Amino acid sequence: MRMSHQRPQLFFLASLIALAMSLSITACTKSEAPELVVYTYDSFVSEWGAGPKLAPLFEAATGIKLRFVSKGDGGQLLSALLLEKDRSEADVVLGLDNFLAPKALASSLFRAYEPSGYAAIPAELKLDAKARLVPYDYGYFAIVWDSAKLPSPPASLEDLTKGEYAKKLILLDPRTSTPGLGFLAWTKAVYGAGWKDYWRRLRPSVLTLAPGWDQGYGLFTSGEAPLVLSYAADGAYHLEYEKTERYKALPFSDGLLRQVETAGILAKAKHPGNAEKFMDFLVSETAQRELPLTQWMYPVLPSASLPESYRAALKPDKVLELDPEGLVEEALEAAELLSAAK
Repeated sequence: MRMSHQRPQLFFLASLIALAMSLSITACTKSEAPELVVYTYDSFVSEWGAGPKLAPLFEAATGIKLRFVSKGDGGQLLSALLLEKDRSEADVVLGLDNFLAPKALASSLFRAYEPSGYAAIPAELKLDAKARLVPYDYGYFAIVWDSAKLPSPPASLEDLTKGEYAKKLILLDPRTSTPGLGFLAWTKAVYGAGWKDYWRRLRPSVLTLAPGWDQGYGLFTSGEAPLVLSYAADGAYHLEYEKTERYKALPFSDGLLRQVETAGILAKAKHPGNAEKFMDFLVSETAQRELPLTQWMYPVLPSASLPESYRAALKPDKVLELDPEGLVEEALEAAELLSAAK
């Protein structure tokens, strides 16, 4: 008798609990704050970067306020993320590239999400089968030449070691800068196990090892040296805004190395729904058409058109590939090989 009376009571109680839980989940979803925190790198949030262009477009479309937090250059961004771990205030991390991706993915800090438009991204640009890091743009590392300061430019990585280029090259620190790490990858792709010997021979040509792209390129454009490690699309930037073709990316005979930049949602994101909307937006036509004139990189959507100034961008005939395994760990040794040039 007693059991037969308890069953309806227990069923009613369980129903109340289930209803309460459902209401609680619904309330949490509806009350998710209309904000999003995105960790990224310096140039993305600068006044001429993509951040100030994309934020109002995203906010207008979704009502979600974006808060960008710069962590320095790409290497510094990854270091900060690994240091903070689950304590990070970020929902999304934007700016880790194909050379930093293995270490980032090994951290288990990211979760999988395929945004709308993901299927249209070319397969060769996708770094992770689980879509934990999603490509949003890509480009090529290159040595950029000031043709008004240096009459005869180098034609290969090996040429850079020649005496005529002594103290004429600005490089970026591979420990803190994604292009700096990319240059290490580039030399490894060309020289293999002999990359260390190459860096030793390159040392006399290096004026300085700048901590990040902003500092290094600023020294270059101020006339400190006529050669700088940068990107193959830099010529398009100078043509678009300065109406000059003075600065040119050099088509080295070795080939150029491709960089793919990604964004990903942290597993512990406080605003996961908002983060997914941002990822959808980042690979939408609206966002992708802003990237060529702010990032000076190529959009990942093949349908996104390029501005006319991209006739001055260099797209190499030969694209190099390198397995990035262990690359981050070799950055310290690479920097030490150039220590005399700092």
